[in-house]
Amino acid sequence: MNLKKIGISLRIVKDPNYGEKRDAISHDWLEFFEKLRIIPIFIPNTLSDITLFLDQFVLDGIILSGGDDFGCDVERDNTEENLLKYGIKKEIPILGICRGMQLINNYFGGKIIKTNDKKHVKLNHSIEIVEDNYSKIFGEKISVNSFHDNIILKENIGENLEPFALFENDDTIEGFFHTKYSITGVMWHPEREPNKNNQLLLQNIFTIINNE
Repeated sequence: MNLKKIGISLRIVKDPNYGEKRDAISHDWLEFFEKLRIIPIFIPNTLSDITLFLDQFVLDGIILSGGDDFGCDVERDNTEENLLKYGIKKEIPILGICRGMQLINNYFGGKIIKTNDKKHVKLNHSIEIVEDNYSKIFGEKISVNSFHDNIILKENIGENLEPFALFENDDTIEGFFHTKYSITGVMWHPEREPNKNNQLLLQNIFTIINNE
C-alpha cells in the first residue's frame, strides 16, 4: 500500500466559550486524505522549533491550507512561512490552497489585492488551463469553487511563479507553479469538492498512485 505522509498547516480559531485560541482543520480535509490514502501530519502554530518537529516524519509533501486572510494571525503566518522554507530546503513538494497560495506569492515578492467582484465568493466558475503540462492532466477548462475576495493579477505575481490557470471572467490567476521549486498554488479548495480533477491535482503534485 502506497501511503504518503503529508504535513498540513492549521488555521487558528478562537473558542467562544473559553476565549482561547485553538488550531483547527476542516473535516473535509480528513475525508479527502482518507480517500487518497494520505497520512496527515498536523503542524501546530506554536512550535518553537518547527525543523525539529518536521524532521521526525520524513514528509512526502506539505500543504499550506486555506481559511482566513494572510496577515490576520502572526503565529500562523510565521509557521507557514517556515514550512515553505523547510519544504524548499528539503526539496519537498508544496501545495498552497487559497490563503496558502497568497502566502507563497507574497514570499516570492508578489502581492494580492482585494476585489469587489462577487464572482469569486461562494460560487463555482470556469477556469482556463493555460500551461501544457497541466492541460495534459485537466484538459483546457475545468470548473472550480471559489471562496476568496483576494486576487492575484498577472502584474502582481511573485518571482519565478508562472500561471497555469486563469479565471475566464477577469484573467486573474487561479493557479500557479514555481519554475525552480516543486511549489504549486491554487485559489480554489480541492478538499471541499473531492472530485476527479481535485484528486488528480494532489495525485500529480505528491506522486500518489491512483488507488481506484
